[in-house]
Amino acid sequence: MKPIITIRGLGKRYRIGERARYGNLRESITNSFSNAIGAVRSRGRNGHGAVEQNHIWALKDVDLDVMPGEVLGVIGRNGAGKSTLLKILSRITEPTAGRVDLYGRVGSLLEVGTGFHPELTGRENIYLSAAILGMKRLEIERRFDEIVAFAEVEKFIDTPVKHYSSGMYTRLAFAVAAHLDPEILLVDEVLAVGDAAFQKKCLGKMSQVAQGGRTVLFVSHNMPSINRLCRRCVLLEDGRVKADADAQSVTAQYMISDTGTMAHRQWPHGQRPGDDVARLLAVTVTQRGRVSDTVDIRFPVEIEMGYEVLKHDAKLLSALSFFDSQGVHLFVSGDLNDPQWSQPRPRGMYSSVCSIPGNLFSEGVVRVAAEVATREPVYQIHLLVYDSVAFQVVDVGESGSVRGRWGRPIPGAMRPLCHWRTANLTQLKAETLHKNASSGVS
Repeated sequence: MKPIITIRGLGKRYRIGERARYGNLRESITNSFSNAIGAVRSRGRNGHGAVEQNHIWALKDVDLDVMPGEVLGVIGRNGAGKSTLLKILSRITEPTAGRVDLYGRVGSLLEVGTGFHPELTGRENIYLSAAILGMKRLEIERRFDEIVAFAEVEKFIDTPVKHYSSGMYTRLAFAVAAHLDPEILLVDEVLAVGDAAFQKKCLGKMSQVAQGGRTVLFVSHNMPSINRLCRRCVLLEDGRVKADADAQSVTAQYMISDTGTMAHRQWPHGQRPGDDVARLLAVTVTQRGRVSDTVDIRFPVEIEMGYEVLKHDAKLLSALSFFDSQGVHLFVSGDLNDPQWSQPRPRGMYSSVCSIPGNLFSEGVVRVAAEVATREPVYQIHLLVYDSVAFQVVDVGESGSVRGRWGRPIPGAMRPLCHWRTANLTQLKAETLHKNASSGVS
């Protein structure tokens, strides 16, 4: 059987500090219709050469074959080249070197909702976004009711999307892109947003697509989702393929090799994650006033996130997500209860500190994802850095911890110190009977 995707010697080089260039609407529509007419071929214009000063290779010497009907997971740390690979396959970005051959119509779920216009209604945005993604009008009309039902926005379909909640907006955007009929579906971390029910629905839809015999490339930091959906997985590191095997072994290799801890991480100017609204400066883990990558389970831990706001009066949300060493999302916390929540943030440098109570995490490595997003009128992520910092939680078994004198391993993703009461009911009953007898109560 011939591969549906063939990649040979693929490389992409960026100038440090240079912003990525994207095509205009006309080019996007043209590319979408080009994808629909058969084989797509992208060629790099220059050879690799050596890494030059002030340049960085996001991808380098990538060789990969993907067979029809295969569901391929793509994992790696932030900056490993995962999103760059999918953008090249989607024809958003041209390669610097190498060649990509795609045989079939391509559907992309890279940045959910980026094609939506806030002033247009949900109905109008469905037609606009679907057309940009390559769907014909008759195809859109045939799928319209299914898209609206999946998104659960029937009552608000003729309301401008600027009035939608972030959940409604995201559901509708995913529904449009997910109801294409591509031979190749490219998915990049669409499960990073939305509630648990929505994420389950997304996974179900992706499973349905995969079971229908279509080829899926799935980029995610969620290892359980990778193992559930994918039989094969590719691990990228520094722009190169480090491992390519069955999903279980590759995700295990990634988690084992990537369990190092880092209590403080700072990004130099020109390499700060983010966009023209906000950029991440540093993230730090402290306990009892000291920077530490090993924390005592009994005491509170503080995560400080430093970032710069570049757009005046942006209505922003700062948030941190916590993951265990298996990639399980433990919880997310944002500054929703900040007294300044209702106030837009002027341009400038900011520090947001999240204080986590003791006896909450279980023992082991905890990874932290840092995020800054616009909270209204539409939820939009400006920076999201997985593995921004990581720390090791240790339960020494002294007074005040859950372990106490228990010497065996304690399972579970979390380890809260709950209050317990134990009573001897037999003894209480006997004492009650004795008391009643003494007082003459029958």
